[in-house]
Amino acid sequence: MKSNDKAHKHFKLQQNIIILFAMLVLVAVFCAFNPNFIDKYNIISMAQSLAPYAIMSLGVTFVIATGGIDLSIGTVCIASAVVSGKMYTSGLVPLWATIPIMITIGLFFGFVNGLLVAKLKVPNFIATLGTMMFSRGLSALIVADPNIFFPSNTWYNHLFSNANGIPTGIIWVIGLMLICMYVMYKNKAGRYILAIGSNEEATRLSGINTDRYKILAYTISGLAAGVAAIFWSAAFPTVAAATGNGMELDAIAGVYIGGTSAAGGVASVSGSVIGAALLVVIRNGLNMVLAKFNLNLNSTYVTYVLTGIIVVVAVLMDILKTKNQNKVKVEKPVKAEKKG
Repeated sequence: MKSNDKAHKHFKLQQNIIILFAMLVLVAVFCAFNPNFIDKYNIISMAQSLAPYAIMSLGVTFVIATGGIDLSIGTVCIASAVVSGKMYTSGLVPLWATIPIMITIGLFFGFVNGLLVAKLKVPNFIATLGTMMFSRGLSALIVADPNIFFPSNTWYNHLFSNANGIPTGIIWVIGLMLICMYVMYKNKAGRYILAIGSNEEATRLSGINTDRYKILAYTISGLAAGVAAIFWSAAFPTVAAATGNGMELDAIAGVYIGGTSAAGGVASVSGSVIGAALLVVIRNGLNMVLAKFNLNLNSTYVTYVLTGIIVVVAVLMDILKTKNQNKVKVEKPVKAEKKG
């Protein structure tokens, strides 16, 4: 078991180094085409857009570690922002109260997802697809306005996004990443979540309440979506109602790219943040390059193409790694038998 853990840690470290190297290469390429890519204001802009995606990636890492998926995080994030924002603009609550409201909405949807998957045995894809559509429609029904406006250049923006050129959102991301690393690797909850992803039936037979920890994983994912809404509304004060589709794909892609196994049982918390950062660099760099050369291409679609390729390569690496480990496990007993 210990040798397995060491192998996983070595692979995650290796994959993170590869991603960081790829990011540096991309930064160099984008700078060569457009030196403004490393401009101070552009770096701050990337940091602002990274924070909500990185936080969603951190949360959904727990779900993917169980072998599941959560498709609702993008729409839950936006629903949390628009509902709390509508309450604020209507004068029902002060600005500070939008923070616990967003967190509560995220927790609610995460808990519902957990109940559907763990207790009612609804397939995770169907359960979270349902809550994705429900949260998107509900926020549109509650909020008739097409856009919700949060205040700009206030304590709220300074605390969660940008304080006079200091990307405070990234400081929060690092802090949340360290908390998630502790929960995943040093706390029994994280160990049980990983055990469920490795072999749920064996974990259940060992006396662990697997339903409880699956519900916890989805609740953490929902909580992260609610927290991401805080950073999204702080960075982008105009929040469009009934949107959010596609945000979850970027967050989930960052998790896969970062080294968390799609099959569950192996998670890289720091890798999820690095993977999300890579996607932000690609999106921003392509925007600047295409704009400079006046190329008639939609940077969003080009980003999707590149992201799709990167995700497939990352998952293939994970599959090959798993096959090699299984091969080693089979070969060792065979060699021992021959010696005997």
